[in-house]
Amino acid sequence: MKRLAVMLVATVFLGSCGAQEQGQQVGEARNESRSIQPGDAKSVRARLTMGAGELRVGGAADALMEGDFSYNVADWKPQIGYEVGGEKGELTVKQGSGGSGSLGGDARNEWDLRLNDEVPTDLVVKMGAGESDLDLDSLALTGLDLQMGAGETTVDLTGDYAQGFDVSLKGGVGEATVLVPSDRR
Repeated sequence: MKRLAVMLVATVFLGSCGAQEQGQQVGEARNESRSIQPGDAKSVRARLTMGAGELRVGGAADALMEGDFSYNVADWKPQIGYEVGGEKGELTVKQGSGGSGSLGGDARNEWDLRLNDEVPTDLVVKMGAGESDLDLDSLALTGLDLQMGAGETTVDLTGDYAQGFDVSLKGGVGEATVLVPSDRR
């Protein structure tokens, strides 16, 4: 297994404001679980958008998506939508309307998402600030578009994929570790 480490540096100024300084109210911890069934979709585009927090994505979901969400800023309540048009599903999971905000002080925002291994998935991840662990080696990926602002991410693409797909990684300030399959000759 090859290990490719990519340092991502941007020419943007990263502020260190906490959620309280952004006018966000830190409250009691909230924990929610959600599950989405694929319906008639034969493939899906999944768009995950998190302004700030910790994101874990993996496989082994019985449903199209199974997720556990923990947050303590009420405005960050995840908004989840799913529509099917023809044989294509459109799944969106995005941080609530509290804006991107930033983690600081006691603010917490953690998502643990599991996707179905069998449904061909075009995955789009937009991460503002924080940490992410994308364990994608068991998924039937048809594409990956990862955009991160600031923080650390690990992406595991060591799976035995049936066909090739495009990967786009764009970053700001932080570090990305991308695991790819070793050459098999």
